[in-house]
Amino acid sequence: MKTLLKNFLAAPLLALTIAGPAMANTEEVRLDAAPINLRDQPSLQRGAKTFVNNCLNCHNAQFMRYSHLTQIGLTEDQVKKNLMFTTDKIADSMVSALDPKDAKEWFGKVPPDLTLVARVRGADWLYSYLRSYYRDDASPTGWNNLVFKNVGMPHILHELQGTQVLTKVGEKKGHGEHMEPVMKLTMDKPGTMTPVEYDAYVTDLVNYLTYMGEPARPQRTQLGVIALFFLVLAFFATLWLKNEYWKDVR
Repeated sequence: MKTLLKNFLAAPLLALTIAGPAMANTEEVRLDAAPINLRDQPSLQRGAKTFVNNCLNCHNAQFMRYSHLTQIGLTEDQVKKNLMFTTDKIADSMVSALDPKDAKEWFGKVPPDLTLVARVRGADWLYSYLRSYYRDDASPTGWNNLVFKNVGMPHILHELQGTQVLTKVGEKKGHGEHMEPVMKLTMDKPGTMTPVEYDAYVTDLVNYLTYMGEPARPQRTQLGVIALFFLVLAFFATLWLKNEYWKDVR
């Protein structure tokens, strides 16, 4: 129990540490708005499938339980058959089968836990990041990213999106009289998906990552709306009672 509590408290700090350089890069990069909708259960289901098939191979989501997937319209049987590959207990956390020691040896460090990544970095950051990879021969992995400069993770979805390159499209005046190049991402080799299809694919994944960071958020929002509606009704009821009570005094 102490170990679990220690890991839970350390996770946000670890995420903030990893996110620091990435957030600094967003100062010069305009983020695209992520069209997420936490009430779109088919989108959340597709995003959960994408997460399990692509992200859970290396990353953990140790503060998210498989049982929470029943809140997005899936049955326990569907979760067990289609999304559980490292355990057979529905109450277990979503933990990768990758051994942390092997991960550190292969990648230099253990890939960060993604349970709270959407809450730390934001949905817009994730949406822009997953669509901003480009080929960079100077990088150890052969990839770089406009949103996260010198990113350590390669573009695992490049077969779907295709290969982008950073191309000079013009110049702009920088500090003083110095002219700076204007760079833009262009498609060098198309992927198996069209740009529209890939954007939708990423939207589903980001939608799920946002849900995973706070599974109770849709219910909490709904309760908030109900509470506000009740308060409005109570206000008018109180106003009517006041007028009825004081009408003879006037």
